[in-house]
Amino acid sequence: MSAGDIELRRFNDLAQARQALIDVYADVRAPLLHLPNYRVEAFAERLDRHAHEVGWEAVLGYDNGKAVGYAYSNTLTADDRWWTRMTEPLPEGYTTVPTMAVKEIGVRTPWRGTGAARRIHDELLAGRTEERATLLVNPLAGDGKVQGLYEAWGYTAFNSQQPSPGSPKLVAMIRPRTLRAV
Repeated sequence: MSAGDIELRRFNDLAQARQALIDVYADVRAPLLHLPNYRVEAFAERLDRHAHEVGWEAVLGYDNGKAVGYAYSNTLTADDRWWTRMTEPLPEGYTTVPTMAVKEIGVRTPWRGTGAARRIHDELLAGRTEERATLLVNPLAGDGKVQGLYEAWGYTAFNSQQPSPGSPKLVAMIRPRTLRAV
C-alpha cells in the first residue's frame, strides 16, 4: 500500500461523509471504545456538533473505494471554547489570529506508516485560508509517538487542556497552516 494510491475527497456537508467517518473512527479507535470518551456514540455526538460549527470540513482518503482515513477541522473564533479551556492563560491577541482546529484525524491500521495520514492532513490544510492550524493530542498515545509525529509535521506544544471530564489531559499544539521550505 502506498499513500500515493489513496484518493482524497473533501466534504463540507456532513450528510455525505458521516457514516464513512464513523466507520473509520470505530476501526481506528477499536482498542479504546470501552472508554466513555471514545465510545462510537460519543464520537458521533461530537461529530454532529462540530459539523455545525463555523468552517467545518473533512477530508477522507479512499483506497479502491474503501474509506481508510480521515481528518476534519473547524475555524476557531476568538472566543471559541477551544481557547477558553486552555490550562494556562494565552498571550494577549493570541486568539484573534485566524486559526483552524484539526478536531480529529485517524487512519486504519493497514495504512499507517504509509504516509496516508500526512497526505490527508496536508490536503485538509491546503484547502483552508486560516493562518494557523492547531490540534490536541494525548501525550500517552502510542507511548508519545503520535505527538512526535505531529512535531515532525511542524506542530509545537503551546498549552494543554482537558476538554471534558472523561477526557485525558491533552497537549495543545500549533503550527503555521503552510510551512516554508527550509
